[in-house]
Amino acid sequence: MRPLLEAQDLHIRFGGVVAAAGISLQVYPGEVLAIIGPNGAGKTTFLNLCTGYLKPERGRVLLEGREITGLPPRVITRLGVARAFQIPQLFTEHTVEENLLLALAAREGFWRWTTLREERRRHEAKGFLALLGLEGLASTPVAEAPEGVRKLLDVAMALALKPRLLLLDEPTSGVSAEEKLSVMDTLVRALKAQEVTAVFVEHDMEVVRRYADRVAVWTEGRIMAEGKPEEVLQDPQVLASVVGVEE
Repeated sequence: MRPLLEAQDLHIRFGGVVAAAGISLQVYPGEVLAIIGPNGAGKTTFLNLCTGYLKPERGRVLLEGREITGLPPRVITRLGVARAFQIPQLFTEHTVEENLLLALAAREGFWRWTTLREERRRHEAKGFLALLGLEGLASTPVAEAPEGVRKLLDVAMALALKPRLLLLDEPTSGVSAEEKLSVMDTLVRALKAQEVTAVFVEHDMEVVRRYADRVAVWTEGRIMAEGKPEEVLQDPQVLASVVGVEE
């Protein structure tokens, strides 16, 4: 099977900090890949390299065999790669539904608010809200929404762009312990329903065990281990250097 996304020998440093030192990784259609590792290992840098926010000093990023290295983020988004950030990028002065309408406007390159509320757009927005279990919160101001709702809304807005690949940076960060599993259940169910491949950076090992098909372990800008969660998270070296447990 041909990779949907492929990183080849990526290198980048910031002063004396090496954030990527020969990163090579393939992401295959339909999978959910988790990236784990200590703070400063280069995990978010990898997402930034894949989405055009950073350009590598050396190496390439391919999307279905087409090189996208260093293309502007908006171009990469149009090619089918969406991004959800650790801190949701939302319009907090607007309602949940209005945020979806704005995402649809971004997809269409159409920004007039009066016609943005046309029935067909509102119908599509409601469909994405229903997909993420947010239909009952459509008229809620985002400023009043809990973090779990904000995370799911951020994902709904990313899915509204109709991507083939979604990159998520710590989808459970800031979400309460009581909410995190229900948030991830909803998120993964939506990804499967839309047939969207996903890569997510995560520090919560319970989330990784439950939801990842495959895990890649980052340390000091390199991949130290890669494989199925039940194998990687039993590796003594991973337990010691990433999870913080010594056998």
